[in-house]
Amino acid sequence: MEVIVVDDGSTDETACIAAASNASVIKHPYPLGNGAAVKTGARAARGEILLFLDADGQHDPAEAPRLVAALGEGYDMAVGARSSDAQASVGRRLANGLYNRIASYMTGQRVLDLTSGFRAVRASRFREFLHLLPNGFSYPTTVTMAFYRAGYPVTFVPVQVRGRAPGSRSHIRPLRDGARFLLIIFRVATLYSPLKIFAPTAALLFLSAWAYYAYTFATMHRFTNMSAALLITSVIIFLMGLISEQITMLLYRGREEARHGPEAAPPTGATAPSRGPRPDGGGPGR
Repeated sequence: MEVIVVDDGSTDETACIAAASNASVIKHPYPLGNGAAVKTGARAARGEILLFLDADGQHDPAEAPRLVAALGEGYDMAVGARSSDAQASVGRRLANGLYNRIASYMTGQRVLDLTSGFRAVRASRFREFLHLLPNGFSYPTTVTMAFYRAGYPVTFVPVQVRGRAPGSRSHIRPLRDGARFLLIIFRVATLYSPLKIFAPTAALLFLSAWAYYAYTFATMHRFTNMSAALLITSVIIFLMGLISEQITMLLYRGREEARHGPEAAPPTGATAPSRGPRPDGGGPGR
């Protein structure tokens, strides 16, 4: 087992203390972000299983074997799920609950803790999504939803959360980073499951168009331009969703070909049969 500490441009003695404890230390020249530190550690790790935990003292390393054991049951990622009572504030508890519900809708699975930074994952699976992970604080959001959409099994293991270590504080700001988390959710959903966004939006506009038409017909006995605009917009958005879904399928096909070779993906079109030489000894017949 190797222990990697990524020092994200800190100005204290983090790197020296970690090195004195026989940990492999990678130091960023300046702060790049939580996600960037995670990607740095994932690239440097040599093991088949990666275990991530934050350095603020909230996660108990003694619970790590439980997460690793879950991978032995056939899962590709095990997330340390915190209870709602363990959240630092009521606002964060409500925000995380909202994130979990949105992610559950997007993925079609019950997501218990979308933003937990305590997780074990198979290295080969995790590295497939490194290019998607942001450099900020929302890497758990992105990788969790990506695993679900890719069909990689994910489980949640209840864990206890301790208070933050003295002198440490959260760098997450609910108003600023809350909107950023939601944008990440919708971005990943659009990339991996576009119709989850486009179809409900199109349906809402379609129903609004007919509702507005019913109102204007009852009051003015006419079909207005607004109703027409809403109907046309709903159709366009739905068609955009279908096109995005096809693009997503092509992206997955390309990734499967990169992993297993071109023979892993089904053919997309017919190929012309080869022609033998002409009887007169010339080249292939036409």
